[in-house]
Amino acid sequence: MRILITGGAGFIGSHIADALVAAGHSVVLLDVLLPQAHGGAEVPSWLDGHEVVLGDVRDRVVLDRVLPGVDAVCHQAAMVGHGLYPSDGPDYTSVNDYGTAVLLAAMHAHGVGRLVLASSMVVYGEGRYVCPTHHGVAAAPRLADDLAAGRFDPLCPLCGKALTPGLVPEDAALDPRSTYAASKVAQEHLAGAWARQTGGRVWALRYHNVYGPRMPRDTPYAGVASIFRSALERGEAPEVMEDGRQRRDFVHVSDVARVNVLALESLLSTEAPSPAAGLRTAINVCSGQPHTVGELAETLAAAMDGPPPRVVGGARPGDVRHIVADPSRATELLGFRAAVSFADGIDEFARAPLRASATRP
Repeated sequence: MRILITGGAGFIGSHIADALVAAGHSVVLLDVLLPQAHGGAEVPSWLDGHEVVLGDVRDRVVLDRVLPGVDAVCHQAAMVGHGLYPSDGPDYTSVNDYGTAVLLAAMHAHGVGRLVLASSMVVYGEGRYVCPTHHGVAAAPRLADDLAAGRFDPLCPLCGKALTPGLVPEDAALDPRSTYAASKVAQEHLAGAWARQTGGRVWALRYHNVYGPRMPRDTPYAGVASIFRSALERGEAPEVMEDGRQRRDFVHVSDVARVNVLALESLLSTEAPSPAAGLRTAINVCSGQPHTVGELAETLAAAMDGPPPRVVGGARPGDVRHIVADPSRATELLGFRAAVSFADGIDEFARAPLRASATRP
């Protein structure tokens, strides 16, 4: 089949392109080369051999040129990161939400009814927690005074007792706590509305902390693994916020590429599980093996023979304490299990090529 990958020159999109071609599919990559994800305006050398179109997913003229003959779309194009500045808001909603709306309208016009959407763990906000008295509870947003005093773990909103973090399933309530998170929730809802209106099929893949070769370096919009590695390359100690005990699920980009292939192939198969017509099905994309942010920094520093991490406390507005996913739905519906262990993945990442320095727009 022929797949359009939006954001195809990006960190994750380029790996998906390689995996699809290896599986015998044809791909066309659309990318505008946003400066915060790419060090410059040149197409990366690792895309040699791929069909690459330079253009904006918000440009209907470009979409009308690349969609004919396409069987499905893998929508990776997005402005990523936490949303560091209030001025970022218009860019996030324009690129992520307006861009998705333009893409969906063009897909409908060209009769393309199959979509794999890159979503994110950030749609959940805080992870799932259990109170010894009240059982499953929703953690309230953490207060600035508590964070400043080093009280990082959320408490039960009903009794104030300490909570135990658990695994977040896909049916958990959505609670975005940053500009980026809000834009990803909107993308999922736009795709769901499109599916119901058109009878299309959508997998919404909720990526957890993706890391691996080709991440952009030296940018606050990148993931924490890239931020730590960039510091170590400069000979500096990685700076770990809070107390370093915040739990995350780190998943290697090769596993993320593989689950995208599985999702795309299921959309065109008459035998494999697929979202019913007019439905959006969300899937956690994770390793199923939680690690702390401090452990990531320590493991990466050791692999690079760099200075040990420095715990600096504090937290950015909208940061969550723990977010670890339940991987069972991906296994049940797509047969996906992460194959790259944390130890092996970080050891490879310590030496893997990164992109040139990116810049703030």
